[in-house]
Parts: sequence; structure tokens; C-alpha cells
Amino acid sequence: MSAARRREALAGLAFVAPMLVLFLVFRIGPTLGAVFLSLTDYRLNGDWTFIGAGNYARLLDDRLFWEALGVTALYTALYVPMTVVLALGTAVLLHRTLWLRGFFRGLFFLPYVTSIVLAAVIWKWIYEVEDGLLNSVLGGLGLGPVDFLGSESLVLPSIAAASAWKGFGYSMLILLAGLQSVPREVTEAAVIDGASGWQRFRWVTLPLLRPVLFFVLVIEAIGAFQVFDAMYVMTAGGPVRASYSLVYFLYDSGFKFFDFGYACAVGLVLFLVVLVFSLIQRRLVGREVD
Repeated sequence: MSAARRREALAGLAFVAPMLVLFLVFRIGPTLGAVFLSLTDYRLNGDWTFIGAGNYARLLDDRLFWEALGVTALYTALYVPMTVVLALGTAVLLHRTLWLRGFFRGLFFLPYVTSIVLAAVIWKWIYEVEDGLLNSVLGGLGLGPVDFLGSESLVLPSIAAASAWKGFGYSMLILLAGLQSVPREVTEAAVIDGASGWQRFRWVTLPLLRPVLFFVLVIEAIGAFQVFDAMYVMTAGGPVRASYSLVYFLYDSGFKFFDFGYACAVGLVLFLVVLVFSLIQRRLVGREVD
């Protein structure tokens, strides 16, 4: 490397050094600390003993952990398709709308910037059995009240619907940007060949959206696996732990029972679950993204 190239490289490193230091301190450092704590029985008073894989062996025999993992997986299976379909449909409509597009884009994005706690409180009121908005509408139609948050079979779809309303705006903007980057010549050629609107979307637009769609699926799945706030505010994990997620289990282990080593083990298992799920998505959806 020449002296000039070496000076340029050093100058570049000098510019990125502050961010690298912050990344090491606030990202890599805590991650390594969590890995170490997961191998101990660290307690609130600071006492700890190295127990190796003891916490992970304990997880394998913990029925509550497997129940929380099942709840999280089911919630993800409900939330991700719901959010992606809603975001994609809204993005297609906005892409075809010329009148007040900016206004509607901001309107649909507004729930995303709303506090998750505030959104959960609002939706909890909407789902109320006695005075809730949804049950009032159902009552006007002559249908009986439905306990959306008190039913074991309805609580997860109800929370997933509320979370999809809260979070679809971000994915909508990403998909809208992807739609706007589709070359117009390609769609015009499909029109000349006689392709219908659905055929153009299915065979032209959707394949070109594959990289964007893969990104949206991954970030939404990661967010779904980390669900906690909505369940904490709307149901407190009930009824009968039907909405008790893996992060909720981690929260109770660390901040309710102060079993920090066990909580770190739960967090690392969650990381591995998300990583494996993302790799599966990469295999199924993103294999042609490169």
C-alpha cells in the first residue's frame, strides 16, 4: 500500500473510530457479558458461581419456557403475514394513487410513531367486553359480546391485529419505495403483451420486489419474536398464560425473580431462534435476492 493510500485508510479509520468504540461498548460488550452471565447463577446481591451449561439444561426441562416459546411462535405466525399483507396492500394502493398521496402516506405511518403503550391501551379499550368499541358495534348488529382478551383462542389474534395496526406503516413505506423503483418499461411491456393487472403484479412486480419483501419479512419476524409491551399492557400474559411470550418469560426471570443468569440464557436462546428463523426465510424467500 502506498503512503497516500495508507493516509487515506488511517483518515477513514479516524472518522469511524468513535462509532466503532460506541458499538463495541454498547453492543459487543453487553452481548459478551450476557454470554458469560448465562453460564453462571448470578444473583442480585452480586454473588455468582460458574455452572457452565446448567441454565441451558434447566431450560430444556422448564415447561413454562416451552409454553412461552410456543406462544411466541404462534404469535409470529399470526402477526407477520397479517402485517406484510396489510403493508403490501396499502403500498400498492398508495403507489396507484396520485391524489393526496403524501397525506395518506403520513396518515398510515402515524400509528408506527405512536407509543406502543398508548396504542395497547387504546386497543384494550376497543376490545373491552362491556364498553368496548368493537363489542358496541357487534351489539348494534345483534351479536353477543365477545371477550377478545379473555379468551384463550382469541387473545393472540387480537393482540396480533392490534400490533399489525401499530407496526405496518414502516413496512408500507419500504414496500412503497420498492414499488416506485420498479422500472416502468417492464410493466409497460407487460401491458403491451396483454397481461392483466393481477398478472403484472404476480409475474412482474412481485419478483422484482423480492429483495424488499425479504427484508420486510425478516424485520417483522424479529420484532414479532421480541413481543412484550403489547402483551404486558393488554393482558399481563393471560388468560392462563395464553399470551405469555418468551420475552415476558425473560422479563419475569430477570426482573421479578432476579435470576439473571437464567434470564441471559433465555435471551441467547431467543437470539438463536431468531437467527435460525431468519436463515430459513433467507432460504425460502431470499434465495434469488443476490
